[in-house]
Amino acid sequence: MNDKVTAGGRFAALILSGIALSVSVNGAAAQQTLTVVSFGGSYQDGQSKALFQPAAKALGITLKEETYSGIADLRLKVKAGAVTWDIVASGSGSAARAGAEGILEKLDYKVIDTKDFLPQMATDYCVGGDVFSTVLAWNTKTFGENGPKSWADFWDVKKFPGKRSYRKGVAGALEPALMADGVPPNKVYEVLSSPGGIERAIKKVRELKPHVAVWWTSGAQHAQLMKDGEVDMITGWNGRFDVVAKDGAKVAYTFNQALLDYDCFAVPKGAPNKDLAMKFLAEISKPQYQAEFTKYITYGPTNKKAYDLGTIDAAYAKRLPSHPDNAAKQLTINLDWYIKFEAQAATAYENMLSE
Repeated sequence: MNDKVTAGGRFAALILSGIALSVSVNGAAAQQTLTVVSFGGSYQDGQSKALFQPAAKALGITLKEETYSGIADLRLKVKAGAVTWDIVASGSGSAARAGAEGILEKLDYKVIDTKDFLPQMATDYCVGGDVFSTVLAWNTKTFGENGPKSWADFWDVKKFPGKRSYRKGVAGALEPALMADGVPPNKVYEVLSSPGGIERAIKKVRELKPHVAVWWTSGAQHAQLMKDGEVDMITGWNGRFDVVAKDGAKVAYTFNQALLDYDCFAVPKGAPNKDLAMKFLAEISKPQYQAEFTKYITYGPTNKKAYDLGTIDAAYAKRLPSHPDNAAKQLTINLDWYIKFEAQAATAYENMLSE
């Protein structure tokens, strides 16, 4: 009898042990599923093929991809305590502001290696994924291949007559104005941070205002304007112009005095799998992944080593914003300035537009 009881007890213990092991294994498996969210379309398709899926395979995890419209969507989730995303793609400025307001986790740079990154392409709350430029572009039907080369030229309506298009939002709108007003690129943010600096920039935009036919609000819009030949000169994002140029748009641009900016990845506050997210970000920050992504859009890697691998065609590399030859000509966006002054600058800019 006792032997039977003992045997039965052992059997029951074995079953319970098996159940516990099953729960442990299933729990571990659940922890190895990561959810990444980005902007959809051809941009996320390229990210998926070059970054997300290869990195998931390398780490041996399951990856779920979702899309969103931007940080505002994340803000709602964080405030509701309903965060289901582990990593979000973002513009650098949006991520900087989100970090400042406390809806992102600080990144672990003991895990994520950014020693070979371009300067200012990794912050406490976001790590750079690709580099793009806000450039000066022109209609080659109007000006040929040798169009305007500086922001001073953009403002010179006598030397370069024609319709302009400029950004309706303040981001990337004040820096060109100051350079057109004679401020050296390396002094732009110093001037913008000083008393009267924002007003000086807005005054310069006001000079251009009568010649601005369209105030653009999106990348799709500014690309379409050039595709349709509606304006002669415009500001905008280099990758967008390259896409419409392939479709026959008469557009060229220069990296001279362009604004060097980047898209990045961040971890939401309260992400379900924060530690795994850090490992994933470490993986996709490696140069081989970033080099692969350049095949899908003319945005450059933030990791300088990507140019040393030999996998980016040399001629093609020279078209990318973060190529050393191009980066040297540009002004890198100062996120600290935007965190401190964007709200003030945006109000003043909107007032100027409504005058």
